[in-house]
Amino acid sequence: MKPDKLLHPTDKGLYCPPGDFFIDPVKPVDRALITHGHADHARAGHAHVMATRETLDIMGIRYGENFAGATQEATLGKAVTINGVTVSFHPAGHVLGSAQIAVEAGGIRIVASGDYKRRADPTCAGFEVVPCDVFITEATFGLPVFIHPDDGGEIARLLDSVARFPERAHLVGAYALGKAQRVIALIRKAGYAETIFIHGAMEKLCTYYQGQGIDLGPLAPATIDKGARDQFAGRIIVGPPSAFADKWARRFPDPVACFASGWMRVRQRAKQRGVELPLILSDHSDWTELTQTIRDTGASEVWVTHGREEALVRWCELSQIRAKPLNLVGYEDEAE
Repeated sequence: MKPDKLLHPTDKGLYCPPGDFFIDPVKPVDRALITHGHADHARAGHAHVMATRETLDIMGIRYGENFAGATQEATLGKAVTINGVTVSFHPAGHVLGSAQIAVEAGGIRIVASGDYKRRADPTCAGFEVVPCDVFITEATFGLPVFIHPDDGGEIARLLDSVARFPERAHLVGAYALGKAQRVIALIRKAGYAETIFIHGAMEKLCTYYQGQGIDLGPLAPATIDKGARDQFAGRIIVGPPSAFADKWARRFPDPVACFASGWMRVRQRAKQRGVELPLILSDHSDWTELTQTIRDTGASEVWVTHGREEALVRWCELSQIRAKPLNLVGYEDEAE
């Protein structure tokens, strides 16, 4: 069987004709296999959804209990058969519950990695290399300029600023699912034991993470008592980036605007957002990790789903690996 007969792109997303299912479809379908809970990959309205227990739970939190007609829990590493196609889920290291999906039939194995990272993360299972014939990779940071620094060093810069400016609140912008919890966990790992304050949009997800045994330490809502602006002086507040553009951010005393994102490597992006303390923390692989992962899988062919496709495709070609962009639409990388 040729790989594109087993899996190929459509206007609804990656489709497996023999198995009659989609992976991370962008429109409602009869059967969807979901890699993780971010909104551009996990949408409501499918007739049947298969995903890890954590991803199903997260979809329920975000969309309500009836987000799909029916659901099926995928056990990591356990193969199941769908219409004669073997499917298995493997850790992707992106966020809690994230998985790569291996699809196998006719002597061909294709691994759709979804979004992934290779760094150790205290809030989710680490990436697992799955040998395959075809590896489907994202390329959010698929340019050689993107080399992410050490996580601990970025958190140290944040805590140093907190110590140097005790009269100011530090507002950390972080995506509500995955990034926020990881930032909090890394702050705890660095020895910070004070209460961390969170935006209301993060409360349910942080509570869920804690319920899964992930220690985020003492958290409290970032609500201000009337006439008590100084109550957050010297404190760390974590909120979604979108909240920094509204009145919520202006409540705090002379805030230090921070943003945790791999895009903070690009100074112009930090400047455009008015970020005073950029924190280069990404839940995606950098250039070195992307290329190393391709080598690790042993794949003879690579398909690139979204991001900086051209550079990664060119690298593969120079490495004697067949490669092509899939040009899938509907997947975002801004809120990484």
